[in-house]
Amino acid sequence: MVAWKNMDTLNSFKEMSESKRVNLVEAMSGENGAKRAKEYSVPMAAGLVYNYASKEVDDEILDKLSAFANEAELVGKFEALYNGEVVNTGEKRLVLHQMTRGQLGAPVMADGVDKREFYVAQQEKIAEFANKVHSGEITNAAGEKFTTVVQIGIGGSDLGPRAMYLALENWAKKNGTFKMDAKFISNVDPDDAAAVLASTDVAHAIFVLVSKSGTTLETLTNESFVKDALAKAGLDASKHMIAVTSETSPLAKSSDYLAAFFMDDYIGGRFSSTSAVGGAVLSLAFGPDVFARFLNGAAEEDKLAMNNDIKNNPALLDALIGVYERNVLGYEATAVLPYSQALSRFPAHLQQLDMESNGKSVNRFGEPVNYKTGPIIFGEPGTNGQHSFYQLLHQGTDIVPLQFIGFKNSQIGTDVDIQGSTSQQKLCANVAAQIVAFACGKKDEDSNKNFEGGRPSSIIIGEQLTPEALGALLAHFENKVMFQGFAWNINSFDQEGVQLGKVLAKKVLAHETDGALKVYSDLLNI
Repeated sequence: MVAWKNMDTLNSFKEMSESKRVNLVEAMSGENGAKRAKEYSVPMAAGLVYNYASKEVDDEILDKLSAFANEAELVGKFEALYNGEVVNTGEKRLVLHQMTRGQLGAPVMADGVDKREFYVAQQEKIAEFANKVHSGEITNAAGEKFTTVVQIGIGGSDLGPRAMYLALENWAKKNGTFKMDAKFISNVDPDDAAAVLASTDVAHAIFVLVSKSGTTLETLTNESFVKDALAKAGLDASKHMIAVTSETSPLAKSSDYLAAFFMDDYIGGRFSSTSAVGGAVLSLAFGPDVFARFLNGAAEEDKLAMNNDIKNNPALLDALIGVYERNVLGYEATAVLPYSQALSRFPAHLQQLDMESNGKSVNRFGEPVNYKTGPIIFGEPGTNGQHSFYQLLHQGTDIVPLQFIGFKNSQIGTDVDIQGSTSQQKLCANVAAQIVAFACGKKDEDSNKNFEGGRPSSIIIGEQLTPEALGALLAHFENKVMFQGFAWNINSFDQEGVQLGKVLAKKVLAHETDGALKVYSDLLNI
């Protein structure tokens, strides 16, 4: 049995806190920087590499991080998770999202079934359904093929699947696996659904309603909006909609849907891209084989997270460096900066993944913690971000650790040589330059042009953003967040912080308000 202890009770944390700080400007300048850039890297799955040369760590600090990982039993806690221990203490649930893409440990029985077999069965059902849609065996009422899939969901039912779809859309078109356009409706703001429907041929669209409970207010509201649009077009909504829900929800056996695919309470929304939540829309958009490749990349990365050696466990190493930055160096935020337009919504997904998981101020036993937990996460693709918020990152008063992601080759495979270099080479040149610029800075007598440097970053580098690489990238960050939650002794798998606003919103709609809530309700003409 592993021991769940607050971080500040561990001797290794005190040792880590007393580490001599690394002078990043010196470490990354000249031959020192060249040596670190070559040596400070860890292989990931799908040909990716995690390079942490420009982080404020050295061999001595890495040894202390390793000692902390061992004393905190971080890998042992991951093992407890994938072997079916109840690690979601807030909701008293298992945590099984890794099982949607592979079996890491012993079979886990819950709800009277083998959970791995349950997830595989859902994937097979989705694959069969998607293939029938693509072949024309399942059609609209006029016997015509569906050409568009529209996902209706919010939070984890939208951010992850949307980010994954956008990440692979151009790749699929280039590689001949693109089957259907995918669109997403999430915001309860009617302008969102109206805009999507206005640009969609609804007669040839299939809608995926995603709600685990079958009672999510925003999602059901948007479903009604869509059903109204279908009715006005003279279409039978039940011939255009499928559901992704739990087996016990009111949607599970409803005649309102062509089919229903199931998830369960052991997979949080932000961890659900590799479940039926992502599986239905991605299999319809790209085909089941592409979704399977995505799962394989995630599964291979999960296997690396089982390694006790931090230099062979990229997610654990990334997590530990993040803990060191948050709790020893005192940095409050982390920027995720993918130099890939395909990953345009990946930072938004990671924002939810990280902040909803580790935005906690009490430990697993409900006791307040005396140290900082999850950082603020934000980001945009490069090079766009360079012309937006990089000014603060380079010369602002706060130091913000950076996580770059870059690929040697674009997804489209073709490019144009302009002024002696291709667009992709220009993109890669920018990310390489930013890493060194942030770390080393530039001395100038004009203080307005002086860059102090000492701004830490890491980079994940790959050959190309493929389904396998995307799966590995997703699993890396999911596992990083998990390891950090273990380190902080918090429950990363519930999200009570999103509930209070929902409860008060229902009171507003029922006109059961007083005080400031009534005033704001009146101001908004509710």
